[in-house]
Amino acid sequence: MKRLLLITFLTFAYTANAQEVKILTLKDAITYALENKSDAKKARLKVENSEYQIQAVRAGALPKISANGSLTYNPILQTTFLDAGSFGGEPGTTIQATFGQKWISTAGVSLTQNLYDQSVFIGLKAAKTTREFYQINEQLTEEQVIERVANNYYQVYVRRQNLTVLDSTFINTTKVKNIIRGRYDNGLAKKIDLDRIIVKLSNIKTQRQQVLNAVQIQENALKFYMGMPIESKIDIPQAAFEVTPSAFSEVPNTETRTEFLLMKKQEQLLEFQKKSVIAGYYPSLSLSAGYNYIGQGPKMPWGAKPSDGVYWSDFSSIGLNLKVPIFSGFETRSKVRQADVQLRSVKEDLIDTKLSLDLAYANAKTQIDNSIITIENQKGNAQLAQDVLKNTKNNYLQGLASLTDLLDAENAFTEAQNNYTSAILDYKLAEIQLIKSKGELKSLLNN
Repeated sequence: MKRLLLITFLTFAYTANAQEVKILTLKDAITYALENKSDAKKARLKVENSEYQIQAVRAGALPKISANGSLTYNPILQTTFLDAGSFGGEPGTTIQATFGQKWISTAGVSLTQNLYDQSVFIGLKAAKTTREFYQINEQLTEEQVIERVANNYYQVYVRRQNLTVLDSTFINTTKVKNIIRGRYDNGLAKKIDLDRIIVKLSNIKTQRQQVLNAVQIQENALKFYMGMPIESKIDIPQAAFEVTPSAFSEVPNTETRTEFLLMKKQEQLLEFQKKSVIAGYYPSLSLSAGYNYIGQGPKMPWGAKPSDGVYWSDFSSIGLNLKVPIFSGFETRSKVRQADVQLRSVKEDLIDTKLSLDLAYANAKTQIDNSIITIENQKGNAQLAQDVLKNTKNNYLQGLASLTDLLDAENAFTEAQNNYTSAILDYKLAEIQLIKSKGELKSLLNN
């Protein structure tokens, strides 16, 4: 009974552990990254924040209404000296008059409204362009996330392929070791041959551990670029990579690339910045209005009545405020020239960016062509190395080849397989760059 419970528990634990492993296709990895990677999330937050920026700028064109209140106590009232003749007294004499009250309290509402301010109107246009800038930036960030995930995904795949090659080599070498041991036990093989094959197996185990560590490190890098917890377990399914010549008949228009479009938006923003500075030359007109209620007397006005000597009255005002710039010490002119230099600088960046994108496409095209040739060569080389290993093994068993020849053939076969795998990796990485140069990285989500 206890044994049955133990088996049941181990089976459940194994099943639970297996369920924790996430099978990842390239599409799954990219989808997960776009939903969970911090870079993609922050890009979406910037788009959201741009809406609030527009609202903040729009506030400059809307009326501002505020309430105000104050309570003032004057321990010593201001006095002045006046001619008594003005108040029916004897001309030429002076009287001392006191102005104001000990307590003054006011409460009111004020309103201001921009009627004409060129910088506000330009700011509204710039804010909308800022939103478009962050929308393009979000798209560029997603493409960067896709590129990093795809590159690391293929590198993990190749590392695992190297591990598979070593495992296969270990199995084959173990079979040879068993054959040699049997022949040694029968006096048909030398002790040195058995020792050499044991050393070979030990070296393979060491190489396997190194590759296993490299696989783990590469998987951790992939999970990082996906925004996945490092402790998560993933499994990349075995799949044959499709290696086909790509169509190069149509050179992509680099001016439609996200990087170029983002810089164009930056150029527009700098143009608005220059116009905003130029707006400093224009006059501005605003409306102001206010309504206030004031109480004055020898006592605190709150709750007091005229019988207490406290009197309340209201007053209001409406005005137009015109501001005409005349001379700012050449500050505005300097800022306009600075904005113009920034604008000319970004235009140079646009030219350089276009050249860089054209270069990336040309390099990707060349790398694809070279990789296809290399893959064909390495594929044939791996097949030939396999045939050589098979024949050498047969010859060794028949005493027609030495153990050195067999080990050399085995090493050559392992190297040929790894070279073939590396050639496929080079092709896939170049393919990503080619897809990127066409502005079609999101097409990887359809695979």
